[in-house]
Amino acid sequence: MNKNVGKYIVLILNAVLSGIMISVGGAVYLLCENKIIGSFLFSFGLFTIVQRGFALYTGKVGYIPENSPVYIIETLITLIGNIAGTALTAILLQHTRFSQTLHEKAAVCMAAKTSDSIASQLILGAFCGMLMYLAVDNAKESRKKKADMSFVFGICIPVMIFIICGFNHSIADAFYMFSTGTFPEDIPYILTVAAGNAAGGMMIPLIKKITPI
Repeated sequence: MNKNVGKYIVLILNAVLSGIMISVGGAVYLLCENKIIGSFLFSFGLFTIVQRGFALYTGKVGYIPENSPVYIIETLITLIGNIAGTALTAILLQHTRFSQTLHEKAAVCMAAKTSDSIASQLILGAFCGMLMYLAVDNAKESRKKKADMSFVFGICIPVMIFIICGFNHSIADAFYMFSTGTFPEDIPYILTVAAGNAAGGMMIPLIKKITPI
């Protein structure tokens, strides 16, 4: 097998796993009555992804300014794999006793998001992208310093903030979309949010790149 082909197969599999992890986080958030507890439990998804080295679009896209052009292709492949993982999880959960509850709660969530203006979708996506970049970068810095508590809270707190604020996360929203059954009509919304996530995720790296500090 060609080395590059093998590399992309591993990437897509890791991306599907990330989509599943984010979907599990989305499911527990929808099923949890307490918003604070739900947002904390949602962070399990990103925590696992970072710990296991899986591939998540919102975790990778912020690092585009620091990498070669081929990294953009890897990031787009990651997005496709993530969405496939959310679709798989949603389809499986439709065959469980949680199906109706997930459908109803996801429908309320997506109705609010998709009825929003494009500008609002992009802006809320950008704030989420910035927080996701910070969560992943916090984890990297904490590993360098061997700071376990910083590693945990550096991931969990940004995730909790974006959930409680209602910012838009393209992969979590893809899971809500498949749970609601509004695929493919909501794909333009997902792509809009993905663009917002990218803009927000790259903001800090770009500022760091163009400033001498």
